[in-house]
Amino acid sequence: MHTANLTREETAARSAAISVRSIRVELDLTGAPERARSGFPTVTTLDFASTTSSTWLDFIGERVERLVVNGVEQEVVYDGARIAVRDLADSNTIRVEAVGAYSRSGEGLHRFHDPVDDRTYLYTQYEPADSRRVMACFEQPDIKAPYTFVIDAPAGWEVLSNQSAAAVDAGVGVQRVEFAPTLPISSYITSVAAGPYARVEGEWARDDQRIALGVFARQSLAQYLESDEILEITRQGLDFFTDAFAYPYPWGKYDQIFVPEYNLGAMENPGLVTFTEAYLSRGAATDAQRAARANTILHEMAHMWFGDLVTMKWWDDLWLKESFADYMGSHASAVATRFHDAWVKFAANRKAWAYQQDQLPTTHPIVADITDLEAAKLNFDGITYAKGAAVLKQLVAFVGDGAFFDGARRYFAQNAFGNTTLDDFLVQLSAVSGRDMSEWSRAWLQTTGVSTLWIEKDADGASVLVQTDPRPHRLRIGLYDDIDGRVVRRDQIALDIHDERTPVELPDASLVLLNDDDLTYAKVRLDGASLATVQNSLSAVEDPLARAVIWSSLWNATRDGELAATRYTSIVRAHAPHESNIGLLGGVIANALFAIRHYVAEDDRAQEQKQWVEAAWSALQSADAGSDAQLSWARALAAASAFDDARAGDIRALLDGETPEGLVVDPDLRWQLLTALVTTGHAGVAEIAAEQQADDTGSGRTAARRALASVPDAAVRAEAWEHAWNDASLSNDHLDAVISGFRAGGRRDLIAGLDDEYFARIGDAWSERSIELARRLVVGLFPAAPSLAPVDAWIADNASAAAALRRLVVEQRDHLDRDLRVRAAQAQSDSSSSAVL
Repeated sequence: MHTANLTREETAARSAAISVRSIRVELDLTGAPERARSGFPTVTTLDFASTTSSTWLDFIGERVERLVVNGVEQEVVYDGARIAVRDLADSNTIRVEAVGAYSRSGEGLHRFHDPVDDRTYLYTQYEPADSRRVMACFEQPDIKAPYTFVIDAPAGWEVLSNQSAAAVDAGVGVQRVEFAPTLPISSYITSVAAGPYARVEGEWARDDQRIALGVFARQSLAQYLESDEILEITRQGLDFFTDAFAYPYPWGKYDQIFVPEYNLGAMENPGLVTFTEAYLSRGAATDAQRAARANTILHEMAHMWFGDLVTMKWWDDLWLKESFADYMGSHASAVATRFHDAWVKFAANRKAWAYQQDQLPTTHPIVADITDLEAAKLNFDGITYAKGAAVLKQLVAFVGDGAFFDGARRYFAQNAFGNTTLDDFLVQLSAVSGRDMSEWSRAWLQTTGVSTLWIEKDADGASVLVQTDPRPHRLRIGLYDDIDGRVVRRDQIALDIHDERTPVELPDASLVLLNDDDLTYAKVRLDGASLATVQNSLSAVEDPLARAVIWSSLWNATRDGELAATRYTSIVRAHAPHESNIGLLGGVIANALFAIRHYVAEDDRAQEQKQWVEAAWSALQSADAGSDAQLSWARALAAASAFDDARAGDIRALLDGETPEGLVVDPDLRWQLLTALVTTGHAGVAEIAAEQQADDTGSGRTAARRALASVPDAAVRAEAWEHAWNDASLSNDHLDAVISGFRAGGRRDLIAGLDDEYFARIGDAWSERSIELARRLVVGLFPAAPSLAPVDAWIADNASAAAALRRLVVEQRDHLDRDLRVRAAQAQSDSSSSAVL
């Protein structure tokens, strides 16, 4: 194992021996605008007590130049990831002088040169363990310390960190900014950003507390910032969490910065939250996009308490922050902002991520066994986030809102600025709920898999609720009637179930909906009569949360091969154009195309693709002018037209300005439309060059790379393949673009000859590239082959490969296996009349 991959055992031993008093970090970023300069000077001074005579510091950079321990210079012993430290006393001061490397992968200190105005922007991203790319540190969550950052940067730049500036020393062309010390925090949530960012200021006040608010973006994107709404959501969130947690926001200021080429949605650095620029639309945006941004703002804000104030001891208990933040993002959106339907999108879309992840052979309990950092990196997944949030929603159904929030308040009060494990939370929850929560924990947090629920009749004709993988559920069953073209709930039955089979009295109804109101985490099946009602009248179901549960049920049944893929797509074509909830519509549109590409039988795929293009075109024409639905269907048409060129002429007309009334064809939509034409051979390099000249921005250049790699020529795809594997200068976003172009249009005939080379390359890629870039290669270039034999051979022959790499390959194998299995099952079904394959 490379020494960069820290283990749980060795870090536990280190934290037992080390107690840090303070850390000072000095960074010289004055040379950042110089493209030829690859690194930056970094000096770290650590003041700590020790019960051991030797330890190590974590650092990944260009070089370590000097190590001074208690005033005595030591020989630098550095293996590229660890700096050996010896001759420690009870009390120690260590100074490390080194050179860090500017990042192009989004890990550590990322540098971006804006092609619009040639300005340079910097930001950091660390979780779980990349602060060591910027400073020498103890890279583990259970060693907390006050941090003081001192940054040298070009004059005129915004220079930001977790705390406000305590002193600014302006020189000729440069500035030195020293920030106030932080409260005790873990290394992975320290943060620095610097550059000529545009700034918008605001304030939140409550009683005697006044919090300065800041919103930042690149100057070339400032016009798209929508700062008024961002600040409004921020104030609403601070109001809500201050009351809900009964613990004042502790971090002094609240800055939020939108940054380029970001690997995540956002990161909860206290006082300086980072967000992907994807949350800023360069033109039209749907309300669902704004709702997603609000949800993320509130998710990260919840982390100020869950994760920052109280932090998990090790990554086993990552759920203690991510599951809670994911739950709080939806809950706070629904009760504190205008996005009252947040749980609707959660039910249909967010939980789909959890259901998929939980059915992989690599699934894990919410409280996972994380042995090392590579395993931790891969556990930022649908289990830790979405399943954990869904299980917390089920917990609230059991104990009630009051007990849940009382438990959270006690948890914060008891453990502020400390580190915790599962037991620390359960102790507080048990105390306020009056229940022993250990049984609930065993059933939900320490098991894997998802239950499937359905109704069947016993020998006497009585209804029985059946569940696989039995767990305790508190749920509701909705009884809906079709009345004058409206499907409305007549009654609702609330019940607790524990066993595999539970008798239940169910009156006749047009639609019987299990898990009505989406209280529990389970896949639900529709009985035959209910499925018929849904097929005829889904868009007449008035309650959007009920529709979310129905859409989720249909999608899970399709993925499991129990509902014919063509029946699913026919339901989508019939009812998606009438779906009024834009969050649901976006998910359904994406699922329909995925079903066609992955689950529809080969013989039916061309016809299904053509029908989907026509459905998208028709829905675009009939959508209300300027509506979110109109924009959603325009995007759906662009995505579908990469696989079928029936509407190529109409796509060209849209690019030429012949658009339906109200449709805004912004730069991003233009690139989607043009790339569809390129992928099907109806546009070429000259048109790509012209479009890039018109949109010579960071996003435009990335989109151009994608389009160029999408040209339907085997030599072009082979060149994209080589770039992806061998061009180390590609940033994270540019690598994604090249991979996307390589796979564009599903043209296996152009790329299948490279399948064997994939398996020969992935081992070296994993050892030579950062985990962020290596994961993109391993997942993005996995061959969609017609057989499992090649991947099975690699798995058999590479038992000693890195566990994280094997996990990714095993997961991709499972996805391919599901595709092949479900496609094969289609032949056994008459999709026009049968619900079950």
